[in-house]
Amino acid sequence: MTALTLSTAAAPGLRADAIVIGVVKGADGPVVAPGAEAVDKAYDGRLAGVLETLGAAGAEGEVTKLPAPAGFKTPLVLAVGLGSEPEKDASYDAEALRRAAGVAARALAGSKKAAFALPLTDAADLGAVAEGVALGAYSFDAYKEQDKDAKAKKGKSPLAEATLLGGKPRDAAHKAALARAAAVTEELNRARDLINTPPNDLDPEAFAAVAQTAAKEHGIKVQILDEKALAKGGYGGILGVGAGSAAGPRLVKLSYTSSKAKKHLAFVGKGITYDSGGISLKPAGHNETMKCDMSGAAAVLAAVVAVARLGLDVNVTGWLALAENMPSGSATRPGDVLRMFSGKTVEVLNTDAEGRLVLADALWAASQEKPDAIVDVATLTGAMMLALGNRTFGIMANDDAFRSALHEAAEEVGEPAWPMPLPDHLRKGMDSPIADIANMGERMGGGLVAGLFLREFVGEGITWAHLDIAGPAFNEGGPFGYTPKGGTGTAVRTLVRLAELTAEGDLG
Repeated sequence: MTALTLSTAAAPGLRADAIVIGVVKGADGPVVAPGAEAVDKAYDGRLAGVLETLGAAGAEGEVTKLPAPAGFKTPLVLAVGLGSEPEKDASYDAEALRRAAGVAARALAGSKKAAFALPLTDAADLGAVAEGVALGAYSFDAYKEQDKDAKAKKGKSPLAEATLLGGKPRDAAHKAALARAAAVTEELNRARDLINTPPNDLDPEAFAAVAQTAAKEHGIKVQILDEKALAKGGYGGILGVGAGSAAGPRLVKLSYTSSKAKKHLAFVGKGITYDSGGISLKPAGHNETMKCDMSGAAAVLAAVVAVARLGLDVNVTGWLALAENMPSGSATRPGDVLRMFSGKTVEVLNTDAEGRLVLADALWAASQEKPDAIVDVATLTGAMMLALGNRTFGIMANDDAFRSALHEAAEEVGEPAWPMPLPDHLRKGMDSPIADIANMGERMGGGLVAGLFLREFVGEGITWAHLDIAGPAFNEGGPFGYTPKGGTGTAVRTLVRLAELTAEGDLG
């Protein structure tokens, strides 16, 4: 992780490999953003003109490098675009700062230290910049061959240290914002690491071991149910999905408690460590990224640990439903009927609709504790990707106010989301002639059908929401903003923000 520090030092005297400044799109050309006054002064107030000559316009994500002015102890100035100039007296958008910091951090890969002189009007801005730096500098290279000599490494190592200019080391609000950013981003990057890990090294047992280690490190109680315990408990959904794999399934329960808590949240994550589709095998071209089908469980693990590190006054229980979905002689077949942990029976019409089966058992297990709310997170349906694209996740819920609150929390932290309905008329399509319900329904509106299936396994009277993160969980394209190629850690920040709001009593 990139080390994050605060400094009130003057930019000219700071020793670093580069100083990062912001530039915005003005009506008549690029405009140097606040925070870079000392740099602009060293250019005799002509920095905007110099940047324009170099082709800079201030567009979001744009990077322009130029030599530092005389008298500076940093050799390089890196100007990063923030997008359109805010209206008069308006503050800079936190997400714009987060993305710009991420772009700059990635552009400075291989550097030991950089100073960030971006606009900071309050502690929230500082936190956004810190998050952007830590997330943008992320790199997963555990499987890349490297020489022991750091200088001979293939590729460039992530930015080692970032100093946020304008941040006050002795200011309580600034220190708290930095500490929060560090805790959340370190855990989010843990989720990214898990998502990016090849499935031959991350089966359900290995995932459970990672969760156990992280939980013990941060004072979180952990309980792991293996195949025998799952069979004894009647977890037919998880066992049915994992039946075709040589690697047995697991259900992991993580419990964080606070003596001052007045509310209890349960987070449930889909953890299919590899999804071949089972007997309903995925077609060629659809298997290569299926190591990411445990992104929901990774997000839940990261969120629970982050909540513990922040010491929030809310009880949070995380449930990781872990299985590998493989075809074999022992695999669940289309046409089989599974008896779920809730006692309901499910006719399996498609073994590639497996995520809802493991989640159903975990949702019912979570419901037994009567939490104030349950949120499940899953890379559940391709239909949601068709509806919302690759960067936005869908939110479904059995309570409109809770769905709206989650949507607002997601947008606040910079995770694009959209509220989706749960039309009751689609439930009929899952009627089965031989079981209580089938795991498939109408093809049109498939993402909503999956949500309706999950709703069947939520305890009566419990507020529940479902986040379908199939689109943004894994970025197959190039990096953008603070989002890398590969696992993204989507939903971690939304869950943490929900826990914060609950702890503060802002969710009723």
